[in-house]
Amino acid sequence: MDSVIEVQDLVKVYSLGEVEVQALRSVSLSIGSGEFVAIMGASGSGKSTFMNILGFLDRPTSGQYHLEGVSGEKLSMDELAEIRNRKIGFVFQGFNLLSRTSALENVELPLVYAGAPTSKRKEMAQRALSEVNLKGREHHHPSQLSGGEQQRVAIARALVNQPSILLADEPTGNLDSKTSVEIMGIFQRLNREKGITIIMITHEPDIAAFAKRNILFKDGRIVDDHTNSSPTSAAGGGDLK
Repeated sequence: MDSVIEVQDLVKVYSLGEVEVQALRSVSLSIGSGEFVAIMGASGSGKSTFMNILGFLDRPTSGQYHLEGVSGEKLSMDELAEIRNRKIGFVFQGFNLLSRTSALENVELPLVYAGAPTSKRKEMAQRALSEVNLKGREHHHPSQLSGGEQQRVAIARALVNQPSILLADEPTGNLDSKTSVEIMGIFQRLNREKGITIIMITHEPDIAAFAKRNILFKDGRIVDDHTNSSPTSAAGGGDLK
């Protein structure tokens, strides 16, 4: 299995006035292509800081991070933004949808930033919405969609540029248990059928159980990293389009 993420001795220190907070303490790991990884830990454990560094949203204080062989250490902000837009899809707990914009237009946004032509944007956005079972809901606004449907729009937006990696930060945090399983079913199908590498932060052990690998952070360090030999299966949902 080829590694898509290589992290070596990663350290992140925040200065809060005269106080220094060490969010990450010499973290090293490798994540292979096509893995589905759940990252767990209590508040303040370092998991969100780690996710932000993986997504090139923050830089480490020291240590090495390579994404598909590329180090962000010497890249400009524009170059980092280009990598994010091409290689990484982001899914957040709060959906982060534009309220006065349709589902289709929300999904098109990354393509607008990428400079894709209008005709191509619409086609790609419709395909992404179809992949998360939202065909026929393209012109609904977020207020007309359930929480689960809004998260599916957010997933479609993350997928529209066909990234190789999906970073999901508490993607089921605002959802009920039934809808959470539906979202995990989408992740499992994307991982299985599209080969997308998925890295998901969650504080819920029952959600982490859907992943193939569980990593536990505590006080800025990895204290457990094990393969989940029998991930929970999210039944239903059918095949991807």
